[in-house]
Amino acid sequence: MELGAATRRTRASGVRNGASSRRSPRADRGLRGLHRVRRIALVTAMVALIPVSISYLTTMSEPSNSSLGVRSVEWLRDHGAAGLVAQIESTYYALTAPAKGGPTLRSLPRVGYGAAGSARAGQPGSLAGQSAFAAYRPPRVAPLIHPALPGEGVWRATRPGLEAEPPVLVTTLRNQPEYPRVVAGLAWIDTERTRLTLNPGRQEPSVSIPRGSMDLPQAGRGKLIAAFNSGFKLSDSHGGFVLNGHTYASMHGGQATLVGYTNGRVDVIDWRGGSIAPSSVAFARQNLPLIVDEGRANPELSNGAEWGATVGNAILVWRSGVGVDRRGNLIYAAGDNQTVGSLADILIHAGAVRAMELDINSYWVSFITYGASGALTPTNLLPDMNRSASRYLEPDDRDFFAVYAR
Repeated sequence: MELGAATRRTRASGVRNGASSRRSPRADRGLRGLHRVRRIALVTAMVALIPVSISYLTTMSEPSNSSLGVRSVEWLRDHGAAGLVAQIESTYYALTAPAKGGPTLRSLPRVGYGAAGSARAGQPGSLAGQSAFAAYRPPRVAPLIHPALPGEGVWRATRPGLEAEPPVLVTTLRNQPEYPRVVAGLAWIDTERTRLTLNPGRQEPSVSIPRGSMDLPQAGRGKLIAAFNSGFKLSDSHGGFVLNGHTYASMHGGQATLVGYTNGRVDVIDWRGGSIAPSSVAFARQNLPLIVDEGRANPELSNGAEWGATVGNAILVWRSGVGVDRRGNLIYAAGDNQTVGSLADILIHAGAVRAMELDINSYWVSFITYGASGALTPTNLLPDMNRSASRYLEPDDRDFFAVYAR
């Protein structure tokens, strides 16, 4: 009996093993099929990535004065990943935003030439070193946080020898009482004593255009006073671009425009001149709607992401803008941890009646003065500006403005 039971168990086991053996080829075929599908998917993905890889590597190999990281981010934004970049940027800026309140600063960054508070530094009402018919200079910008720090809001010339009739003046100001350690830089440009030019960069404007040297031309550096950043990429601003009287990117009505006329006058306006600039326009650069009009902030500043391309209007980031005062002179403003609203407010506070936002983010915001003829002693308006003060002395990726003495 025991032998018979063992035999039956052996036979049953053999039946099961045989059934298992008979299923193995089918299972093996299934596994082989799965592996084949995976290989096909992998090869397909690799083939699909070839043009993407070529595009990325081609872009990275092109001449540029931007860092690899910045160019990679720009490439992602231009190839369908703008939403991902926006999410990452917003998270980063939220984590690095300054805390409200806290201790204030004890001193401000030293800007310009001359000692703070001295007559040579441009304190209002002083005529030291000036003739009785000295040219107009703007009054001190009233402090917004009290007590004021030494030199706060006091305009200073940018180089020795230009104190009496300065073509450009600079100052600093704490412009947000809720953030007492945040500092903005301001520059005032006398449009009667200066000449403004718009200069194409390597990549912007992204249209077919004669690009020249793409830096500050050597021939003009003897009269060079300052240079500053332009606006968003045209693909983000959807604005126009005019150079040497030719419209290279169509102008759009309702867009804020820094415009230079053939008679030498410059202005910041709400464009109403049609898609092709008239012959009286020498250059024009558009960037979003006006943020200041008739001395008041645009009521739409609290809505929409257009004011920051990807980061929106209320994110605290480096921002820059330019406006025009009642006398037709330009006022430039820039600073870290600014919203579009705080940028508009400081331009109004400094005297702008119309103003526009320019570029944002630390890598693109630059205002540089030159302490001697020939573009010598370049100095950033604020010491924590990201880019080197020699930025525009070599070909740059973005278009920019230059300020020359007449």
